[in-house]
Amino acid sequence: MSIFVKSLKEQGLLDQIHITVCNVGSRKLSSEDDYGAGAWNLFAPNLTIYGFDADADACEAAEAELELKQINWTEKHIPLALGKSVGEATLYVTKHPMCSSLYPPNEAYTARFTNLPELCNLDFTIEIETTTLDSFCNTEEINTIDFLQIDVQGADLQVLEGASEILKRGVLGVQVEVEFSHIYVNQPLFADVDVFLRGHGFTLFDLETAYRHRARSPIASTQRPGQLLWGNAYYLQDPIRENANLQIKEPAKILKLACIADVLGFPDYALELLEYLTVEYGVNAEYNFAHTIIESLSNFPELVKLGLDSLAVVANIRPFLNI
Repeated sequence: MSIFVKSLKEQGLLDQIHITVCNVGSRKLSSEDDYGAGAWNLFAPNLTIYGFDADADACEAAEAELELKQINWTEKHIPLALGKSVGEATLYVTKHPMCSSLYPPNEAYTARFTNLPELCNLDFTIEIETTTLDSFCNTEEINTIDFLQIDVQGADLQVLEGASEILKRGVLGVQVEVEFSHIYVNQPLFADVDVFLRGHGFTLFDLETAYRHRARSPIASTQRPGQLLWGNAYYLQDPIRENANLQIKEPAKILKLACIADVLGFPDYALELLEYLTVEYGVNAEYNFAHTIIESLSNFPELVKLGLDSLAVVANIRPFLNI
């Protein structure tokens, strides 16, 4: 649940920003895959979502669902396979389509774990055309993307490599599926993705992890959930650090980053950024968030009991309450 975005919107402080989300591997399997719902909906109508999936049927189903909803934001699902280059590739379609990949499944390895073969084992292969996110953005004249989610079963680094130019233009956050063992043959692992994103100025904020037990073992630990195999990694930019990309140091970009951090569940970082904007740019009403911060913190009874004036962040922004 977001802490600050609702107040920012109610006060009209989000009227001048537009959030663009790109979801690569956009098959909707649960409500968490629906960026038009939940906290992200607070940005509507100033919200644009581009979904990409190699499965044309999944894209068609998503478009049909959107038509029924009569949405008040912009959302498109494009049947394209994104990778690191424009060309042709083999798509390895697995028993469960959500596990299909540009890499062949490592069946000898996944057979050793519970509940993986019925998902990851190969069903058939097809030849498909691939393109890059940079190429798509250039063709569609998309200048910037604010948040990028990638979930393409082992080929996530390929998508990132094909998005190098758009990443340099100020992508603020990335959610990417990573693997810690070779679920697919010769796939890049978490370490490779981490090095790439850190090279583009991103900082790792969190890992949502998934584990599996050995299939043949009749026993399991009560202390550990099994072997760590994959997860979702959350990366955000840091405009306050030294040598930060100049494009993400713009006040409008920092405000977007604060909002994205908030809806992703990092309110402490959102607060740090809103405080920074207020102190550095608060003479401009568009970037004076003193009242928003006070109002939002007032929703925490324990802070009110403690006394908001005792908080360092409140003392820092108090001079801007009357500007």
